[in-house]
Amino acid sequence: MTALGALPVLFGRAMSRRSGDMLLGFAAGVMLSASYFSLILPGIGVAEGLYGSVAVAAGIAAVGIALGAAAVAALNHALPHEHFQTGPEGSDPHGLARIWLFVIAITIHNFPEGMAVGIGFGGGDLSNGFSLATGIGLQNAPEGLAVAVALMSQGYGRGRAFIIAALTGLIEPLGGLLGVWLIHVSVHILPIGLTFAAGAMLYIISHEIIPETHRKGNQERATAGFIVGLILMMVLDVTLG
Repeated sequence: MTALGALPVLFGRAMSRRSGDMLLGFAAGVMLSASYFSLILPGIGVAEGLYGSVAVAAGIAAVGIALGAAAVAALNHALPHEHFQTGPEGSDPHGLARIWLFVIAITIHNFPEGMAVGIGFGGGDLSNGFSLATGIGLQNAPEGLAVAVALMSQGYGRGRAFIIAALTGLIEPLGGLLGVWLIHVSVHILPIGLTFAAGAMLYIISHEIIPETHRKGNQERATAGFIVGLILMMVLDVTLG
């Protein structure tokens, strides 16, 4: 789906910044809806079943969300990478070619998405896994396009931008394998794993995507895309789950 979303850069006109921000807003809406409907709420439900207490379940969810956000924040500061607008961050960002700086930044975004899907399926609830995978897949299409457009805006050719954007999707199956393995170690890991993935995505939404979509004055279009993405993922989760 990432590669499919990036295909239009090989044809037609270049995408405007306004359209790109709207697509990124859509991606953020899907991620936020998936975080709550497919990860946090099921995680609380599993924890309540395991421990017989709503308070304990809420506490476990809080810990999982905090750990997920902290893990991505640590990666964000430790790994050398570059944002499309704000420039280099992390340790010695000039030690790597710019192309790899971009790839690492995109990897930080995609890995928890794959982990969330792996956890969704690995928990044994296939309907929840399918709804989450469908939502993340739909979100990956505009994300792949946005990544390819952003790379083109930095001077990369159409073919190179498409290939890099397509390759960024390959990290998600690795995250999925990790998610499946983690919850098969112990059933008690499931609620932490679900909420951990949610926390990771919530950090990305707040720290990366929303600021990026509001940077150039396109917040109205970005917010419209955000609402559409959130509603779409909610409907998918309710109808498929």
